[in-house]
Parts: sequence; structure tokens; C-alpha cells
Amino acid sequence: MISFRYFIFFWFDIFSICSYIYVCCLASFFNSLDDEKKKYTCLTIAERLGLPDFFSLDVWRASVGELLGSAVLVFMLDTIVISTLESDVKIPNLIMSILIAITLTILILAVFPVSGGHISPVITFSSALVGLISMSRAIIYIVAQCVGAILGALALKAVLSSTIEQRFSLGGCTVTVVTPGLNGPEIVGLEIAQAFWLEFMCTFALLFGSLWMAYDHRQSKALGLITVMSIVGLLAGILVFISTSVTAKKGYAGAGMNPARCFGAAFVRGGHLWNGHWIFWVGPGLACFAFYFYTKIIPSNHFQTDGYKHDFLAIIETLFNQR
Repeated sequence: MISFRYFIFFWFDIFSICSYIYVCCLASFFNSLDDEKKKYTCLTIAERLGLPDFFSLDVWRASVGELLGSAVLVFMLDTIVISTLESDVKIPNLIMSILIAITLTILILAVFPVSGGHISPVITFSSALVGLISMSRAIIYIVAQCVGAILGALALKAVLSSTIEQRFSLGGCTVTVVTPGLNGPEIVGLEIAQAFWLEFMCTFALLFGSLWMAYDHRQSKALGLITVMSIVGLLAGILVFISTSVTAKKGYAGAGMNPARCFGAAFVRGGHLWNGHWIFWVGPGLACFAFYFYTKIIPSNHFQTDGYKHDFLAIIETLFNQR
């Protein structure tokens, strides 16, 4: 009986010691979180915006990866669009979507070690809102992406015949086109509202369904880089297929989900490519805001955003506190 009592006391002491250690570790963890939050609350608006990034040579070097990645992306994707539509396959948009998914995955993996593999203002702006990168870095990246898109469109223009270039609008993003009709030229394509909502919904679906895993370090670590990037490319291809299938209207080139790609072709080709061009910027931009506010609404244990010093709402809060 005595030995049994000692046995109970022994394990009770072990349990008490373990509980004490656990409580101490837990308290230390929450104190570290409080210290981290206090450190971030003391940041100035310049630090929140990441203004030193404008003077960082590493950031500008990283932007070269975004520039070249965007140039190759525009050249490859627009070539895929033109070649599949020009071919005699029965379902060209399906073949096009598969090739886009494969190409996008490869290019993201190629650019990821250099700059994070954005090669799209959508990913860059969304990352800046969440706080993964600063707004200053985002501006540098987006400018580099647009310049790269122009270079890619120029390279494509140099290898295309004038007939194919005119027929396919240099593979750019179009809402409507002018075609010859029985009673003269006719404008065919989608209505502005339809194109806008398709751009918004497809961009939000891309962020929600795939980039969510890239933003959440726990999921990206568990799944692996290649798996996450493959899912991003696969979902982008699916959305291209959906947007070109549900409308099935000549003149509408499908959801762009990459304003820089649309800008490159419009800048080089001009003309009707500027018609409704704002849709390919405003739609994805609002989708980025919608996705960002979604990450702020859900429970914090499902998306660890605390501690990101470049978070958009933290920038707004700091701006008002310094006034």
C-alpha cells in the first residue's frame, strides 16, 4: 500500500513538473508574440511602406527576374494562344489551357529563387496587401513586370507575320473586336459588365484556390514548393479554359488575370486593345482587396498574418496615428 502511494506521488510530481514547464513555455511564447507586436507597432510609416527598398540593390536585382520572367511569359503565353487557335484541333481552348498551365508552372519555379516568382501584378499586389512584401517593393516589381511584358510583346511582334498579328491582336487581352459584317464593320465581344465580373471572379478564384497555399507558410512547407506552384499553374489553366468556354464569343480573349500581360500587347499593338483595358486592372485589383479582407475575417489560427509589418491595415493605422 505504501509503495503504491509513493508510486502515485511520484507520477503526480512528474505531472506537476511537466505542467509547470509547459505553462512557462506557453507564457514565454505569448510574451514573444507581444514583444513582436510591440516592435511592429513602433514602426514609422516609411518602415511600413518599405521605402528603403527603393535604395536596395538586392530589390532592384530581384526585379530583373520579374522583368525577364514577364517577358518570357508574355512571349510564351501569347504564342500558345495564337498557335492553338490557328491549329485545326477540335477543342483549341482546352489544349491552350493545358499548355498555359505547364508553361506558367515552369516559369514560376524558374523565377521563384530570384524574386519570389510573381511575374504578375496580381500576385505582387496581393502579397503587398497581406504584408509579405512592402508596397515599395511591389511598385518596383509591377513596373518591371510591365516593362518585361512590353519586351515580350515586341519579341512576339518581330516573329509574327502582319496577317496573324492583326488577326489575333498579338495575342493580347480583348473585350471586343471589330469584324467585317454584311452591313459594314461590326463590334463583337462581351459587354463591359460581363468581362469585368469574369475578371474579378477568376482572379479571386486564383488567389483563393492556389495562392492561398503559397501565402500560408504552413501549407507551402507541408505540400512542397513544386506541388504548390503546380497547383497555381493548374488552376490558372482551368480558369482560362472556363472563361473562354462559358462565354464562347468571338472578340473576347478570356480572363487575363495578369494586367502586365494585357498591358504589353496593348502598348505594342495599340488600337482596340485599349478598349476596356481598365477592366484587366480594376477587376484583378478589387479581387486582391476582396481576398485580403477575407484573410482578415477568418480565424487567425487558419492564416498567420500577425507580425507582417507591411500589412495594409497596419499601414493605414500607422498613417492615422502619426497625424
